[in-house]
Amino acid sequence: MNKNLFTYKKSGVDINAADKFVKFISNISTNKKGKKKFKNIGGFGSITSIPKNLKNPKLVACTDGVGTKIEIANELNKFDTIGIDLVAMSVNDLIVQGAKPLFFLDYISINKIDLIKLKSIMIGILKGCKISNCELVGGETAEMPGTYEKGKFDIAGFAVGIADEKNILKKSKIKKNNLILALPSSGLHSNGFSLVRNIMKKKRINLKKNNFLKKELIKPTKIYVNEVVNLVNKNLLNGCANITGGGISENIKRIIPDNLCASIDLNKINTLKIFKWLKKNNISDKEMLKTFNCGVGFCLIINPKNLGKIKNFFSKRYKPYVIGKIIYGPNKIKLNDKINWW
Repeated sequence: MNKNLFTYKKSGVDINAADKFVKFISNISTNKKGKKKFKNIGGFGSITSIPKNLKNPKLVACTDGVGTKIEIANELNKFDTIGIDLVAMSVNDLIVQGAKPLFFLDYISINKIDLIKLKSIMIGILKGCKISNCELVGGETAEMPGTYEKGKFDIAGFAVGIADEKNILKKSKIKKNNLILALPSSGLHSNGFSLVRNIMKKKRINLKKNNFLKKELIKPTKIYVNEVVNLVNKNLLNGCANITGGGISENIKRIIPDNLCASIDLNKINTLKIFKWLKKNNISDKEMLKTFNCGVGFCLIINPKNLGKIKNFFSKRYKPYVIGKIIYGPNKIKLNDKINWW
């Protein structure tokens, strides 16, 4: 064989390694009886049936990534939870519309195929799909030498959900005197990590040697699908918001109708240790609120009479609590008092 011949593998792309990864995905999607659940894996497109029990089905689609939380995974060499984050970031957006997640696809771009790393990521993605009761129907893995530095990668997720038109959570359902409930977050979720990493860099914090940060920063995003879908099916919600980039204020504003205002008492928010640690690092309240969820991962807007019923759908760790109500006003959001960090 002529050693001077140009090949794709010599250019940094190993198709055989990619094929092994696809085979791995196919194998882990085989159930105990040997039946392939994900029949689309390895094909050119994914085919999924639309549920027949809906009178007026509407599809809802979302896409997202996990931002620079990837660098935390790289630093800790721990990749089995970042896939859960990826699923969570999309499916938690779907349920805001009142949709039930139907299927999920992933996109992974990487400097060089690393089967151990990719398998670990994929196990997390499958776990996230299992928690969300949705199906992984396909994806794409791109080996891109020269675009990414050694060991670097990025991931993106794409989710499609379905809702009966009568169950879609429209702004018009939100009324004056509705209560605003906070659902606790599991931690940072997948937002604000560029600021966190900048603090660690300035303070020369070795993440591997800091047991508190090592545990907190890799925690996967809480998936709220099962609880919220059940509430939608019981017609117990008027609206909800996924608290991601932009924090409580910017995300709740997106669902408030004109001439109404979400009046939120910040001192009612239950913060977590990780946010208290961040606050000690010379970050203003304003910056904290617009960058992080500050302990509130998701918000529900409800009729006050349904409060007791709604609390029964949640475990003790994620039990909702009141942080405000809907009032008349032109500004859509009103933040009262200050967060009690300590």
